[in-house]
Amino acid sequence: MALTGRTALIAALGALLTGLLFPHWTGFLALNSLLALAILCDLMLAAPVRSLRFTRSGDTSVRLGEQAQVQLVLENPSNRPLRAHLRDAWPPSSWPASAGPAASRHRLAVPPGERRRLTTVLRPTRRGDRRSERVTVRSHGPLGLAARQGHHTVPWTIRVLPPFTSRKHLPAKLARLRELDGRTSVLTRGEGTEFDSLREYVPGDDTRSIDWRATARQSAVAVRTWRPERDRRILLVLDTGRTSAGRVGDAPRLDAAMDAALLLAALATRAGDRVDLLAYDRRTRASVQGRAAGDVLPALVNGLATLDPELVETDARGLTATALRAAPRRSLIVLLTGLDAAAVEEGLLPVLPGLTHRHTVLLASVADPRIQEMTRSRGSLDSVYEAAAGARAQAERLRTADRLRRHGVTVVDATPNELAPALADAYLSLKAAGRL
Repeated sequence: MALTGRTALIAALGALLTGLLFPHWTGFLALNSLLALAILCDLMLAAPVRSLRFTRSGDTSVRLGEQAQVQLVLENPSNRPLRAHLRDAWPPSSWPASAGPAASRHRLAVPPGERRRLTTVLRPTRRGDRRSERVTVRSHGPLGLAARQGHHTVPWTIRVLPPFTSRKHLPAKLARLRELDGRTSVLTRGEGTEFDSLREYVPGDDTRSIDWRATARQSAVAVRTWRPERDRRILLVLDTGRTSAGRVGDAPRLDAAMDAALLLAALATRAGDRVDLLAYDRRTRASVQGRAAGDVLPALVNGLATLDPELVETDARGLTATALRAAPRRSLIVLLTGLDAAAVEEGLLPVLPGLTHRHTVLLASVADPRIQEMTRSRGSLDSVYEAAAGARAQAERLRTADRLRRHGVTVVDATPNELAPALADAYLSLKAAGRL
């Protein structure tokens, strides 16, 4: 049971009038008795809450930053009209902080035996699964003095997917891929390429590409065209250890790595390559393997949705062993991790030969744009010290990257906004060179 503000106002005014006109305990007793009787009648006339029936429908997934709608159908099977305030409870991260609690509250009136549909609009601010807590209903009587209150558990889950903001770069990367794939006039040939087709010779073509046998069978000079090999294997390895939890701008490093991984996966599947995913710190956090080309991107997005950084040191030896088991054949292993000198030198470098001996390794790291800003600081003593600290941090990253390159690793170090296209360009360069 819940009393309304109207009840408190009536009680206060009645006490004031009784104190002025009938200043005796019998007057107060009579007033309170009448008010209690009115509250009891109001409660009896209010529609029962326990007998209400609820069903849900609506969106089951949404990209981070976009809106989702969940419908709640309420049925009043009683013979009394329902006048109610309803709260559809969801976790706080289901709305921006500016939305406030009003986004989950509804006011409605349902005649006996009828239904009403309510729509709750969500705009999640974090990835992962968002589950409805419960539906709380406060059923008011016709006098508005008291209300019955209860709650129902009406389960529903919305999976908040990564935003994939880097998909805007996909058309440009696909255009370059078509150039490499021999579908435009820019044709390449190198180690690891496959024969594609014959075409007529045009001035400027490499004479070494002339097919003399085909030329002898026809009246025009024929040249061979080549395309990069297809059906290569790519393993995306996300380091979900403590370094991935560091925030760069408004998001952790892991989110930028996810965005880059999604762009590379979309590009590689269009190129005819097979893409798998492994997320690891001290154990496997997510794994997507053996999916068909059309299912790879949805599976990756779904697998990455619930992934969060773990505040533990990554086990580099375990990561390497798990990656080798996931990629038994020669593959391109894309390792999305940090370039912190201590973590790389003590953890990754000792076990790196096991990867580079059997696979092509590409390491991508999220750089902090704040460090670049620090190196440009001038004008005061504090600014000079800040610039020196930024320059030292950059120099350490460059030294670490150079050590990795000496082991045969291709390194991509870029800010969150630039990492995804830079990683895609590195993949295309490896493909054009026939190194996959």
